[in-house]
Amino acid sequence: MNFNEDPSDMNFARIRALSAKWIRGFVPMTDDLDTHSPTRQRSIARLLDAGGHGFKTILSLKFPFLTLGQSLPQVGSEEMEALLKRVDRVLHAVMGKVDILTIGNEPFLETKKDERDTRLNVFYEHVAAHVIAYRKKNFPQGGKTRLYMGALNRLDEKEERTKATERWVAFVNRKPELDGLDIHPHVDSLQAAGAYVQYVVSRLDKGKKFLATEFSLVQLWEKHMGDRVPAAYAEKYRVPPNTRVWQVIGNAFEKPFSQKRWDDFFAMSPWFASHKDYLTKQMQMFRETGKLAVATYGVTQIESMRTGWGPHKQPWILNPLYANRTVKEENGKTGRTTVWFDSFRALQDS
Repeated sequence: MNFNEDPSDMNFARIRALSAKWIRGFVPMTDDLDTHSPTRQRSIARLLDAGGHGFKTILSLKFPFLTLGQSLPQVGSEEMEALLKRVDRVLHAVMGKVDILTIGNEPFLETKKDERDTRLNVFYEHVAAHVIAYRKKNFPQGGKTRLYMGALNRLDEKEERTKATERWVAFVNRKPELDGLDIHPHVDSLQAAGAYVQYVVSRLDKGKKFLATEFSLVQLWEKHMGDRVPAAYAEKYRVPPNTRVWQVIGNAFEKPFSQKRWDDFFAMSPWFASHKDYLTKQMQMFRETGKLAVATYGVTQIESMRTGWGPHKQPWILNPLYANRTVKEENGKTGRTTVWFDSFRALQDS
């Protein structure tokens, strides 16, 4: 399961209730890592703790250049050398302890749009070479930590399949030290996910694998945020019939629903109910390729999912297994989005 950058609502009891074995998070490679021990950074600390409790762990290194308004540093520059020292501090904390280290989180979304070309490839290839050299020097036999390149995005869209994405896969193929690459198929249909997965699988060499540390139908949910609430739901819960879907979710933030009401909302909404087997079908698709290494799915509704809620905020809040911010706890039981929770549990046994 995946907590992204925020493990604060995730605890081991909730993970064990799902029979999950893998936990994934990412660490932003920002300057606070220069002055504080990386072992105190919350994602790293939680993953190291999880490893000590018998879970398998994945850490992604996130370089948030777009958010910071920064350009990619050039190889050999002072900026690059400072960043590599920061990388070394994190590697010292996690190498040989986490099971998988992913170099990059979502490179093509976290880089300025006009730099998503060869410059992006050069930067990440240089970082990867540095990480590979670090592992070779400190763990001559390879050690516990496997290496992957961070996630490719939006590959269901032909315009996003560029020379840079082709070079990304080619780099993974020619580096024996890399086990494969990560993908994040957040899409609007299983058909789109199929195109996404096929692009990657058809290009990966024999012996290379892929991770799917994030995936969802969030783009489909987004299309329905402006829909009127289902008539049956409006009648049962005495909601004005012109209430919009995004408003119902906002109401659940303000006053969390009962588990029954949250389940009814989805069961009565055709746009969701018709995809209640999504998680099962998506995992079947991944597994049938024969190239899936690990897939992780969103575990809890983190605070950033609700911050600034409105009709145009992307509804990541509908993806997680636990509905801890939209459903009130009943009898000591954390709220959940039942269709995902039950599917996930079943998948652990299959």
